[in-house]
Amino acid sequence: MSYLLDTHTLLWWLADHPTLSEPARSVIANPHHLIVVSAVSAWEISIKKTLGKLEAPSDLEGAIHRNRFESLVISIKDGEDAGALPNYHRDPFDRMLIAQAFRNQLTIVTRDEKFQQYGVPLLKA
Repeated sequence: MSYLLDTHTLLWWLADHPTLSEPARSVIANPHHLIVVSAVSAWEISIKKTLGKLEAPSDLEGAIHRNRFESLVISIKDGEDAGALPNYHRDPFDRMLIAQAFRNQLTIVTRDEKFQQYGVPLLKA
């Protein structure tokens, strides 16, 4: 199975935060699963970190690599697909994750209930 981590899920995993559900922990820890992190999450973290809205590892790329997560680049097609999604969710970072999940056949690990409206496969973070 292949999973795409929502930004908050990634941060919870890296911080070993107790909020992260046991099913999500089990999936992420399983070496037989492909765990993917989108470049859009790095972008969102960088912006919010600069604004003082959150704390995150100073070497996010290194943390992603050490956890054996795969990086997912943002393509032109991803941008087109995210823009064409129904306007159920206004957050552009989340819309990109949804578009990438559809395009790459990934299950999103998230706590955001708005994702359900798109019919994308989900695992509760």
